[in-house]
Amino acid sequence: MILAGNRQQVISRLRLSNPWHLLAVGFGSGLSPVMPGTAGSLAAIPFWYFLIQLPQELYYLIVLLGICLGVYLCHRTAKDMGVHDHGSIVWDEFIGMWITLVAIPNHHWQWIAIGFVVFRVFDIWKPWPIRWFDRNVRGGMGIMVDDIVAGVISAALIFAVAHYFPAFIPF
Repeated sequence: MILAGNRQQVISRLRLSNPWHLLAVGFGSGLSPVMPGTAGSLAAIPFWYFLIQLPQELYYLIVLLGICLGVYLCHRTAKDMGVHDHGSIVWDEFIGMWITLVAIPNHHWQWIAIGFVVFRVFDIWKPWPIRWFDRNVRGGMGIMVDDIVAGVISAALIFAVAHYFPAFIPF
């Protein structure tokens, strides 16, 4: 890969007319100058709301296909940009949010907000094993896998709290 350059130089290598680039930057949400990963996670919520209208099996299939597609499109976009896992690549946040939100017990805004916050904390903090994957897996899979693991851990935590500690939930 070529040297990264400054943010504007790197972003100038994107072509939003290229469908891989458009998906990788979360339909433009990853181009936010402030906290692009958070912007991408927020942008994933309206798409999630559409997905939950589908049968559960189809939801899981779309997430699985989104992971497979994401490995390719994140790799390709990172290569085109000349930077591994540039902050503007947020397709991985979309997938991580969709995985996280599968565990919420209902679709009230409070649970969606909890899912968002829990996922962002794990995605930013990157405790073990998330950090291990982030540091040791490269390419498109490396871009995707830490957010997949953060989503799985977030979903497990939310599921456990909602089902085993409901007294702690104020709503």
